[in-house]
Amino acid sequence: MHVFKLLSAFLKVNIQQALAYRADTIMSLLLNLFWLGWELLSLQIIFSNTAQLSGWGLGEMIALLGVWRVANTLMQALIWPNTNRFNTSIRDGTFDYVLLQPASSQFLVTFSRVVVWRVWELLLAVALIVTGVVISKDIATPASVSSFLVLTISGAAVLYSLWIVLISFTFWFVKFDNNVTILQALMDSGRYPATIYPAWLRVIITFIIPIAVATTVPLQALRGELAWWQVLMFLGVAAAAMLLSSLVWKAGVKRYSGASA
Repeated sequence: MHVFKLLSAFLKVNIQQALAYRADTIMSLLLNLFWLGWELLSLQIIFSNTAQLSGWGLGEMIALLGVWRVANTLMQALIWPNTNRFNTSIRDGTFDYVLLQPASSQFLVTFSRVVVWRVWELLLAVALIVTGVVISKDIATPASVSSFLVLTISGAAVLYSLWIVLISFTFWFVKFDNNVTILQALMDSGRYPATIYPAWLRVIITFIIPIAVATTVPLQALRGELAWWQVLMFLGVAAAAMLLSSLVWKAGVKRYSGASA
């Protein structure tokens, strides 16, 4: 109950901030539509010269774009704004006030700033997924849809975990300002199915830096390409990532010396 009260308070504050800058919100929405058009045009150009890309058709690539945009919305709504605030708080010592609050410091850093209007992008991403599935004419069963939804959530958890680990490095390297830039660069690999990459790179983006777990894997489940044990394995990857990120965060907080040091 305490967590939901905090989330409600954060949501109210962030809605008020969004309403204070309506023009910026509208411009961001228009810019997002422009980039979506460019991405769809790029796919159309690719598939005007080939019927499939490593076994993936146009519809499936549109659905993959939708899943990638779900993950990217997480980046834009939570990760980017909170990273800037967190990096600054470590340098000027205001992170002390976070530690004094009667709540998890990781929770407070995660949700203190949320770009609420990004929910529109989330709805647009869902529309892309549905459109892609319809175009591809893949038969979605209740089991495959359930696996897709579960793996999409677990994929978001993996990205969140990667973010927590990267920003935790700031406890050791105070000037580590490019932490999320690294994650954003890695995210670009998720625009395309992992199957197009060489085997060695596929292993890296699936298990070592598991970007594919957030993008390609949910679509593979929706296509019925994953066995039950594979779904469990990827859920295990997400659980391991969450545990590791929590341990790294706690180790970083113990290292933090505060503004008085």
